[in-house]
Amino acid sequence: MAETVEIRWHGRGGQGVVTAGKMLAETALGEGKYFQALPDYGAERMGAPIRAFTRISTAPIIPHCQITEPDAVVVVDATLIGVVNLTEGLKEDGVLVVNTPLSPAEVRSQLGYRKGKVYTVDASGIAVEAMGRNIPNTPMLGALIRAVGLVGKDSLAHEIRSKLGETLKADIVDANVKALERAYNETKEG
Repeated sequence: MAETVEIRWHGRGGQGVVTAGKMLAETALGEGKYFQALPDYGAERMGAPIRAFTRISTAPIIPHCQITEPDAVVVVDATLIGVVNLTEGLKEDGVLVVNTPLSPAEVRSQLGYRKGKVYTVDASGIAVEAMGRNIPNTPMLGALIRAVGLVGKDSLAHEIRSKLGETLKADIVDANVKALERAYNETKEG
């Protein structure tokens, strides 16, 4: 039986949410898995709430639609707490990964979320320290793979180097990889 993991991403325009979903999916492809990466946003504008979806499977994926019952939800911007129903449809044993300096227990309390597992990481802080800008997508990838696995950290670092290396300077690419690794190591589970 094929194992499929479905992920819903929440963030704001300009934070690299769609790019993160695509990089995760392409890393899965490099590891011999099947994938889908789907953006979901209206008029593109910086700062507007957006969603993206990623499916990763050991077998071909038939449905090509939004994910309504995700195995994992990644919240790239914690200001969406209370604005968007972030846990809507999240499976009973689902995983919630949130970009915040708060503890997992504090996030559970804020959301009233009593199911599954909650992981937190200060991805924005890591991004600012590592890259000089609050673009938390690569640190959030590190937190996600720490929480749910799916792909190897080294494979993901290779994908980041490959994709970002096409358009960005080497020092910025290196900073993104360091942010990924740091977030992987600093992610808290609760």
